[in-house]
Amino acid sequence: MDYETVPPPEFGHALRAISVNLLCRDVAVEVAFLTEVFGMTAHRVSRDFAILLHAGQPLQLHSDGTYANHPLPALLPEAGPRGAGVEIRLHEADPDRAAERAGAAGGVLLQPATDKTAHGLREAVILSPSGYAFVPSRRI
Repeated sequence: MDYETVPPPEFGHALRAISVNLLCRDVAVEVAFLTEVFGMTAHRVSRDFAILLHAGQPLQLHSDGTYANHPLPALLPEAGPRGAGVEIRLHEADPDRAAERAGAAGGVLLQPATDKTAHGLREAVILSPSGYAFVPSRRI
């Protein structure tokens, strides 16, 4: 699929199982962070929307304003981090590399890259500029 030109209805119909859509105060800032820290590829980047890919899986970003007629914005905090209680796990993403780049890219390193032997994974926990918790992980 060409993510730069696919018509929105065709893209919507192609989504399967579970998809993630994050509301952001600033889509461009979040795109810059996700591409720099996790190596995601960005498509259709605009002030209000972006499609990012990680390991072939799409992740959508929307600006708050695009959800004006949706009930969700009433629950969003005016300031501070968003997404409390949700981890967005990025399997096959290098946690050491991501942890090294997080701060310079505007993120917050909550947990450095650590071996979690009970799960057989090495992972870090990083807050994005919008406050979403991303957990890059690799098999030990």
